[in-house]
Amino acid sequence: MRVPRQHPPRGRLTRQAPLAPLVWFKSGGAADLLFEPADTEDLAHFIADISPDYPVMALGLGSNLIVRDGGVPGAVIRLGKAFAKVEPVDATTLVCGGGASGILVSSTARDAGIAGVEFLRSIPGTVGGFVRMNGGAYGREVKDILVECEVVLRSGEQRTLALADLGYTYRHSALPDGCIVTRATFRGTPGDPAAIQAEMDRIAAAREESQPLRSKTGGSTFKNPDGNKAWALIDAAGCRGLRIGDAQVSEKHCNFLLNLGAATSADIEALGDEVIARVKAHSGVTLEWEIQRVGNAA
Repeated sequence: MRVPRQHPPRGRLTRQAPLAPLVWFKSGGAADLLFEPADTEDLAHFIADISPDYPVMALGLGSNLIVRDGGVPGAVIRLGKAFAKVEPVDATTLVCGGGASGILVSSTARDAGIAGVEFLRSIPGTVGGFVRMNGGAYGREVKDILVECEVVLRSGEQRTLALADLGYTYRHSALPDGCIVTRATFRGTPGDPAAIQAEMDRIAAAREESQPLRSKTGGSTFKNPDGNKAWALIDAAGCRGLRIGDAQVSEKHCNFLLNLGAATSADIEALGDEVIARVKAHSGVTLEWEIQRVGNAA
């Protein structure tokens, strides 16, 4: 892929960029191109200038992602510091860059006395990913707080989308492929900073107790089926601790897969598929992946 010449990129552009260091599983191949834009205009020009059929994918913290071992064709977009700002605009509203972390959003809200976004403290990811996936935890989802978001479409067009435009369902939005979320406006309610901090502490403690936070993992692997908890179905099917190579179903939380050291992405994905098969055989329920799987097999 030739680098665009009409608007030479001002950000950082890397060819054959290893992605394993950038994702939580620490596995997988390289991206044909990795682009870290200088700002929104730089991103829009870059996307507009490359071939319309050239794949484009956003990468946040890499916490909910399996990058297959053969790597990712096309351009991977990673929003850096220029997109990581969070600013309160009034007593209930925050404007957040697409690259801002959930911890930064929730702590900024706390300092501004804005309640209702504490749940973002518990989701390892960035605003762009939260908006695309309708991220949620502890009874709240992005659809409960989102006012609007700003995106760059695959054509390079910049557009502002209202909540109603996103077609939110459970862990899913109607955002088109190749669309990059650059900013989002969240609205909470007025709150006491001490009470907000107490709720954030409660959430952090609950995560620490129940989830394997200090492991190479990808977060919640499967969506919770209607009326069921994925972890309970996995446990009942006898999958707690199940291994393929160095990939393992967490013994602490069955809906987390782990890389114990040298697991390939193929090992991890094969383990997930085996869990799906065993749960289907045991309970008749077909689990759906929540983790994104991208790229080519080796």
